[in-house]
Amino acid sequence: MLNNPLRPPRPRLTGPIFLYALADVFGLSCVGIGASWFAAGKGAILTDFPSSAVEAVACTAGGVVVMIWAVTRILREIAKQAPEMQARYDAYIAAHHPDKVRQPPEAGQD
Repeated sequence: MLNNPLRPPRPRLTGPIFLYALADVFGLSCVGIGASWFAAGKGAILTDFPSSAVEAVACTAGGVVVMIWAVTRILREIAKQAPEMQARYDAYIAAHHPDKVRQPPEAGQD
């Protein structure tokens, strides 16, 4: 089911990608906790946190920073899989859409 031959190949889930995804979920949780104070005027998700606007802003901003950091690391890890993904995609295109196969550039052309 994961390697369905009818759909194009997808990146592999590696350990680092999974850990960065967990960090992204943590950052999203921080954003939600911090933003809940702005909606309710008090800690709506956790009863005693955040207890002030300063804590709410710090929690929200920290969560955004963690999310941006995690997403950039996830994209970096996926970019490492680019040569493998390109080869798998070329094989998929050759098998399912032979009329769309990319031709290698000829030696004399620019």
